[in-house]
Order: sequence, then structure tokens, then C-alpha cells
Amino acid sequence: MKHTTAPTTEDIIALAEEALAAMPDELREPVRGCAIVVEEAADDETLAEMGLESPWELTGLYRGTPLTQKSVLDVQTQPDSITLYREAILLEWIDTGEDLARLVRNVLIHEIGHHFGLSDDDIDRLEAE
Repeated sequence: MKHTTAPTTEDIIALAEEALAAMPDELREPVRGCAIVVEEAADDETLAEMGLESPWELTGLYRGTPLTQKSVLDVQTQPDSITLYREAILLEWIDTGEDLARLVRNVLIHEIGHHFGLSDDDIDRLEAE
């Protein structure tokens, strides 16, 4: 996808859907009930919760109970969700020159890792291998 203007929310959603569709079943299936949404930027409450100062520091966020902590006895009040933050992703895209589809895929995979109960350190180690 070649862009001559800033990619829209719909463009980011399309890239996330393509990335998810291309993932192996063992990654895709457990995420089936997890909402994937795109927002412009993290709000002040989210930034405070994450200990961040700038909304451009956060490209994605998993909210929910990791699979490693779920129980069939749990009553789920909200669905798990993965939020992709469009402005932070676009800023990283501009700063790094990384392919946008690859960048969205990497952010999505990182957040799916949190859904599986992996820490940032665990995910970084897997990405390095």
C-alpha cells in the first residue's frame, strides 16, 4: 500500500486485519474474541496508568486478562482488546522508515504477546531470536 497522504484509521485497520489473517492459526485463534481497535493517540488516563509522558511513546496496548490468568469461572465484564495508536505508529513510521504494514504487524504481534501473558522482556527476547 503506497501512501501519498497520512494513512487513515481505516488504513491502519486494514493493515492490522491483513497482518492477523496472515498469522499462523496458533496465534490467530486465541485472539478471535479480542477486539482490535485503532485510536488516534493514548489519552491522559492511559498515559498516567502506563507511566508515560507523551502519547507518541505508546504504539499499542493490550487490555484484558492474559490467557495465562484466565479461568472458566471468571465472569468477563469487558472483552479483551488490543488498541493500536495511529499517531504514534505514524510517527515511528516516519522516524524509522520501516514499512508501514510491517510496523503495524509488529505492534499487533507485540500486543498479542501480552494477550498470551508474555512480558515486554519475553517479547523482546522472542523478537531478537
